[in-house]
This record gives sequence, structure tokens and C-alpha cells, in this order.
Amino acid sequence: MTIATVTRRYPPEHFINRELSLLAFIRLGQDPAADERVPLLERLRFLCIGSSNLDEFFEIRVAGLKEQIKLGSHAAGADGMPPQDVFRRVTDQAHQLIAEQYALLNDQILPALQKQGIAFFRRSLWSDEQRAWILDFFRKEVMPVLTPIGLDPSHPFPRVLNKSLNFAVELEGADAFGRSSGAAIVQAPRALPRVIRLPKKLCDVDYGFVFLSSILHEYVSELFTGLNVLGCYQFRVTRNSDLFVDDEEVKNLRIALQGELPQRHFGDAVRLEVADNCSEIMTEFLLQQFGLARTDLYRVPGIVNLVRLMSVPDQVDRPDLTYAPFQPGLPKVLTKRYDIFASIRKHDILIHHPFQSFSPVIQLLQQAADDPQVVAIKMTVYRTGTDSVLMEHLLRAAEKGKEVTVVVELMARFDEEANLSIAARLEEVGAHVVYGVVGYKTHAKMLMVLRREDQGYRRYIHLGTGNYHPRTTRFYTDFGLLTSNPEIGDDVNEVFKQLTGQGKASALKHLWQAPFSLHSNMLAAIRGETAAALAGKPARIIAKMNSLLEPEIIAALYEASAAGVTIDLIVRGVCSLRPGVKGLSENIRVRSVIGRFLEHHRIFYFHADGKQNIYLSSADWMERNFFRRIEISFPVLESKLKQRVLKEGLKPYLADNSQAWEMDGSGDYRIKASKRSRISAQELLLAALGVTIVSVT
Repeated sequence: MTIATVTRRYPPEHFINRELSLLAFIRLGQDPAADERVPLLERLRFLCIGSSNLDEFFEIRVAGLKEQIKLGSHAAGADGMPPQDVFRRVTDQAHQLIAEQYALLNDQILPALQKQGIAFFRRSLWSDEQRAWILDFFRKEVMPVLTPIGLDPSHPFPRVLNKSLNFAVELEGADAFGRSSGAAIVQAPRALPRVIRLPKKLCDVDYGFVFLSSILHEYVSELFTGLNVLGCYQFRVTRNSDLFVDDEEVKNLRIALQGELPQRHFGDAVRLEVADNCSEIMTEFLLQQFGLARTDLYRVPGIVNLVRLMSVPDQVDRPDLTYAPFQPGLPKVLTKRYDIFASIRKHDILIHHPFQSFSPVIQLLQQAADDPQVVAIKMTVYRTGTDSVLMEHLLRAAEKGKEVTVVVELMARFDEEANLSIAARLEEVGAHVVYGVVGYKTHAKMLMVLRREDQGYRRYIHLGTGNYHPRTTRFYTDFGLLTSNPEIGDDVNEVFKQLTGQGKASALKHLWQAPFSLHSNMLAAIRGETAAALAGKPARIIAKMNSLLEPEIIAALYEASAAGVTIDLIVRGVCSLRPGVKGLSENIRVRSVIGRFLEHHRIFYFHADGKQNIYLSSADWMERNFFRRIEISFPVLESKLKQRVLKEGLKPYLADNSQAWEMDGSGDYRIKASKRSRISAQELLLAALGVTIVSVT
């Protein structure tokens, strides 16, 4: 069924626009920054995360809209809104959102930090002692790495890096060569810290900071000896950061990507941010230089990059202003000294991150690298970090002569350079490195260890909903399944065969795989519940994911709702479905839970005439996941583990009345707060899964 077919049955007003839904999520995601129940330094972090999310929104989504408009496209999605209309609405809402971010920073967070002895000193409030120290810092640490560029015929406007800090300087007078351009650009190298801590003896607070932008504003005249500085204005340009690799023309994906990556920093400009004191003349000049219109201009009352404030909590030793640290627990079968292979042979093991440790997965690779009975290891890599312990174990396994095969996804957005580095290191030690299938991102999370045992070869499998990234497993909620089930092992081996070799796709026994069977099987499961409801039987769907966009899935959910199926959707981010609309979706409820951890697992529950089929997946319900990615969805087969997924992954989130937001039919969210006892899913799971809160006294 195409979008056109779906929209004939369901008109555009039954779908929410993707970009507008994403903006609503970004606003929702930074709500903890305004929540006084959240520790103060964590509120600052949430604000920075919201700003970072908005940066990426401009780099990818707004950039895509501007490309469509540039090409004269009027193509619309299921919501029926052409790119020109979407861009206008997005621009209006983005201006509002950025204004809210700065109001939150300036009116709430900074004053609250000041009361806690964490102050950011404005230039006008510097004491003589502070001024002397800052001037010395400028001359010794800042000035030597600056390269002021006067604008004249021999010095054209410089190439400005994506999201870099820059200063436009208005000048008066002639220099030593008699030149008088009236303007110069000063680019702040990324090596310089944007927030500088002052010595405590110079402050009347425990933690005093000054912004690099304030220092440059104050002493920029030292870069232009003998000239009069009329104005100095910080600015930042956001550029199109989506990479383009022609799938039909590419001969070597790695080489093509290496050629494309350097251009990411210099893509087409999509947004200009300037300080609110920037003169109209300079503002207009900058807009012209970047080929931007007034709608692309964002004047901000403060530093032009809020993300740089992310470093502040790490410079402040105030554990009372942060979340209490914790030590992740382990499943009971792994709490004593254990042999990971023997434990997995005994029965399947479910690990719930971040509440439970990622260490069993690391242990599996570590033991596999050292065990002489292990003959081969295969793994997919989407995001794993630049210094991953997992990669070190893979390297050691290859060095010991084991057959190591790694499917590295080179097109993992913003992780391309790290993945290129990983691929090169693996190849150096003799590992087989492949890059999946051109035109399809390999997003599935699979690890397979082949071990020679008395009964023959046995496969040990790890499947996950999240990345093989030890750091994010402490902040993202995900499930991982360890199993030696022979049929699942056969399925995983078959998927690896597709990724590394060539041949027709074979039918899988348990896994649902994109781009072949995942979409059709999900539709069949939804329609199975619809048929049950029409027959007067119990019918229930609970689905948890990051994004819900695919029109045919949405249409099937609408039909299920009309048949009487009770549907609960826990969607962290973008959602194009309109819930609770009479005659359309009154049996569908959509909620989003925003808390300490980023909700990341994808869980799909179908009542299935009492069988309670539960699938975990790396895939959201989006067109790209169903049709343009290699994805898997895997079943939870053991009854006890099914109940754990229900008890830990779904029911607490449906009961949450503290950090849950319910979405209405217009796409707006309302906090689902209760005056009765407070329930927080994430706090319940922290308390329930063997987690040890670390004392910070």
C-alpha cells in the first residue's frame, strides 16, 4: 500500500506532520530543564540536550526542507503539507522554542545556580582582580591562537565551520598598509574552552565562570592595533550536515565517504544565530554572505551555542545538584562467579539497561576472544564509540587467529569518522570488515559467537534494541537478549550471510527482518488483533518505540481501534498518528516518558489469543526502518522473560504519572500528573533491578 493509497482512505488531516511532531518532541524533551524537582545541574544538562537536538533538527530536517524548496518540489507526505508550508510553520515554532530556551536559561537556571554559588560573571561586573587575571589569560592562552581576518579584496569572507563560534567586528580607521575595510572576522578555534573557570580566590562564590565570548568582546581591540572597534558581535551558522553518496554510482563506499566527510563542515547554510546586540548593518551583511533570508535569522540574548554549557556540571563538584550515581545490577543468574557460555546454555538471559549492567555482553566477547574453543565471531557495528572495549576484544580475537567478521555501518550519522577508524584498525589485524549493503543502512544489533563443543558447533547470540556502545548503555533504556537457541542462531547466521555474501533471502524461523518481512509481519500482527476484536475476543496492542511515522502501520492501527482493539503506544519522539479522535482512534492512547534516561527500547506486544507475543527490535515504525535498513525484530520465547518485559518495559510506563506526557489529537502534549501517589517508571526500575545507589558523602 502506497502513501497515495493510504491517504485515499485516510485524509491528510488524520496525520501529523513529521517535522512539526519532531519540534514538539524537542520542546517536550527539554521540559525537565524547567522542573524544579530535577537536580539543578541536571536541568542545565537537559537544556543543553534540547539545544543540541535543535541543532541537529536544523542540520538535517530544515536542511532537507530547504533543499526541496530550492528544487521547486511540492511533494507532500501523508499529512498533505507541501515543504513550503512546513518550512513556514517550522520557522515560527523554532523561533518560539529558542526564545523559550534562553528565557529558561537567563530567568531560571542561571539565577538558581547563582544562589548555589555557581556564577557566570558578566564583563560589566568584573572586579579589578578578575579583569587582570582575564587579560593575562587572553594574552597567554587565547590571543596566540586567533587569526583575525580583515575583509578586503585580498581577504574575502572566510569559510566558516558548521556551528563554530565566530565574531564579526566593525572597525574604523586605516591599518599599517592604509587599508580600511571597516570589518573583520575572528574565528574562535574549537580547541579553546567556551567556559573558563576563574580561580576561587578571585570570586565571592565557590565556582566562578566567564564565557570565552565575553573575553573576546572585552579584548578584541588588542587584535586590531591602532584601529577603533565600533562593535563586536558573536555569531554562529548552522549548515546542512547530511551526507550524500550516490548509491548507483559508488564503487567503494569507504572511499566515497572519506571524500564526502570533509564537506560536512561546509554544507549550505540553513540558520544564522547572532547576539541580540548585533547591529542591523552587520546582520544584513552576514545574511548576504551566507545566502540566508530574514526568516533564517535567530537573535539570541546570550551565548550563541548553549550546548557548550554542557561542560559546566563536570567542572562543579556538587553531587547534591546532580542525579545520585548508581551501580547497575545483574540478572540473578549472573550475580555469582559465572561462565558466560554455561549460563547462556542453561537458558536465555534478558538484560535491561541501564538498570542492569552491559558487562555480560563485554564478558561474552572477552571470553570468546580468549577461549580456544571459539572459532569465529561476527558482529554488527552501528555506534560503538572511539575507544570501545568491545573493539579491543575483537582486535585481540583476530590477532589470536579467530575468524572475526564485523559489519560496519559507515553511514551511521555523525559516527562516520569513528566507524572508518574502527574499520581500518580491524583490517590491520586480519579481521573481515564489510559495509553491509549499499543503499541499506545496517541498523540491526547482532553478535554471534561460534564455539566448538562436544556435540558440535554451537552459536551463542546477543541481540539488542540499542547500540554496542558501553557509554550509552548507562543512559539509554534498552533490552539485550543472550541466547543459544539453535533456531535463533540459524536465523542470525542467515542474516550475516546476506550481509557478507550474496544470494536470495531465505525464510527465517523466528526473526522478522527488514526490508523483507518486518513490515508485513507487523501489519499481520496488528490485523490479527483487529480480527480478534471483530470476533468478540480479547484484543490488545502495546508498542514502545522512538518514532511512529509509517502511514500503512498508522492506517492499520486506526482500523484496529475502530474494531475495538485497546492500543497503548509509548512513543518517545515523533508520532504522526492522531490519538483519541472520535470515530478514528478513540481506543488509541499515545504517551511519552521523559526522565533521567533516554527511552530507547522498542517493544511490541500483541495479545495473540492469549499467547502474548512479544518482540524486541532495533527498528522504529518508520518507512526508513521497514524499507531502507537492515533491521531485525526478535521474539522473547521464554515465558518468564516475557513477563519481565511486560513488568519492566511496558507496565511501569503505562502507570507513570510523574514523567509521562499524553498526546492529544492535535499533536500537543499534556503532563500526566496525579495528586495521588507518585509513580515514576525509571525510579521504580532503579529500585527494582538490583541497582546500588552510590554514596556521595
